[in-house]
Amino acid sequence: MLRMPILHLLMATLVLTILSCQGETEPYNSDSASLSATKWLELIDSQNYKKSWETASIAFQNQIGVDDWISTAMTAREPLGKVISRELTNQTYKTSLPEAPDGEYVVMEFTSSFTNKKSAIETITPMLDEDGQWRVAGYYIR
Repeated sequence: MLRMPILHLLMATLVLTILSCQGETEPYNSDSASLSATKWLELIDSQNYKKSWETASIAFQNQIGVDDWISTAMTAREPLGKVISRELTNQTYKTSLPEAPDGEYVVMEFTSSFTNKKSAIETITPMLDEDGQWRVAGYYIR
């Protein structure tokens, strides 16, 4: 007689466990990572390269000085012209990347179009910085 209530309790526990795990497909806050990347790209789009360096991750700033970043960003972006469109096509959570310290990263790829380059792939990598904020640690365009 006692077995039936125990069985129901076990089934209820199993159902609650399954339901509580649904939606936990990303071990990070994708909204925060995406917002950080989007705001940073807006700085790049408006040619505010100094501010983009200032708001990047500590790892980014340690990798390249502000003057070198401004020069590199200008060389890479200005020939492309203004952004016409940008669509997120892929994002992947990583805890390690080549030549980077272990941490929490989101590698985001955008298919973008510019006035002088109709099709480009922008890869931007926000990381969870030391203070718990998502900040850009890498940017690459091809």
